Amino acid sequence: MSQATRILTGLAAGLLLGMLAAALAPGAAIAATTVTQPIGAAWLHGLQMVIVPLVMGLLVTGVGAAADAARAGRIAVRAMVLFVAVLWATTVMAAVVMPLLLKAWPLPAAWSAALRAGLAAAEPAGQVPGLAAFFDSVVPTNVVAAAAADAFLPLTVFTLVFAFATATLPEDSRERLTGLFQAIVDAMLVIVGWVLKLAPIGIFMLAYGVGARTGTAAFGALAHYIVLVSSVGVIVLIAAYPLAWIGARVKPGAFAKAVAPAQAVAISTQSSLASVPAMLKGSGELGVPASTAGIVLPLAVAVFRATSPAMNLSVALYVAHLLGVQIGPAQLAAGIATAAITTMGSVSLPGTISFFASVAPVALAMGVPLEALALLVAVETVPDLFRTVGNVTMDVAVTSIVARRTPD
Repeated sequence: MSQATRILTGLAAGLLLGMLAAALAPGAAIAATTVTQPIGAAWLHGLQMVIVPLVMGLLVTGVGAAADAARAGRIAVRAMVLFVAVLWATTVMAAVVMPLLLKAWPLPAAWSAALRAGLAAAEPAGQVPGLAAFFDSVVPTNVVAAAAADAFLPLTVFTLVFAFATATLPEDSRERLTGLFQAIVDAMLVIVGWVLKLAPIGIFMLAYGVGARTGTAAFGALAHYIVLVSSVGVIVLIAAYPLAWIGARVKPGAFAKAVAPAQAVAISTQSSLASVPAMLKGSGELGVPASTAGIVLPLAVAVFRATSPAMNLSVALYVAHLLGVQIGPAQLAAGIATAAITTMGSVSLPGTISFFASVAPVALAMGVPLEALALLVAVETVPDLFRTVGNVTMDVAVTSIVARRTPD
């Protein structure tokens, strides 16, 4: 049984057992949560404890990889500029679209109230300053205090500046420092792997409490979440077609035909890396020289995840809506900046790991509780499918644009 199947089984079993216990003996069912809730919370804390070193290490190594690629030539520089533009554009799009989707199709009040009761232990993750003090808080005065307080936006700004400073060091010093951070990342991923082996148990315990308190509302809310968050990924996917048409003069029909095999591989494997051969072939059919595709596509797989910041921000906004957390302009700005910046650190990780590594910083920056993420990760398989297909499609579109804009 795959890890995703085991996690999903733990979620379903916990919800069903909680609902059954509540129907047969409501008092005893709620009393049992005094045991199940702390066990589930301990598992969740096991994931939370690695977020700060993992995200910092991923950012430093990600920026280092991008800087090394940019030094390789003008093609890589053009690709990196286009990557950044797409990432910020899709993040801003999600900040506009997700609230509109929630307004057009809100979570039924009964489901929302039941889930808030089921996640009663969830408290706001922290306070984001008002808009007037927003820029004053972006640059941390004490990076250790920022890490301790889960102030992820200033921590991310510091890490990004540190990463760019590292990229300017002499080669020996740069390699030693990035090697240290790569070792930290590797160690954190080992710990995450250990914690995720216990995911079916941890999620079962958390889901039991939700099922005992909410009943069938949990299933409806999870389906609602899947549809809305996946919709944002679909928008990014569809945007690749007009982007290729406008930027590379590739007709949508020709682009769809060329990218279809790569999309099929992405659907079957849920891996952008496994789709590289098909993306290379599709790019060649669009007239992209092999020399250009051979630089841009591996770079895109390494540092570019077109759907990640938009969908990560959408998850955080959904949880805020679910739990009744008000998101003001400052919180939204913090979420946009954190999502767009940290996405470079979410590459080449399994979906379950990258879900926490990339969504948790965004949620923390916006003051959104993390407890709901433990349930949402169990159904991440479906949104992750749209993440991968959207990434692959946008990779080919960006490669076509770079080729069009690069002289022979």
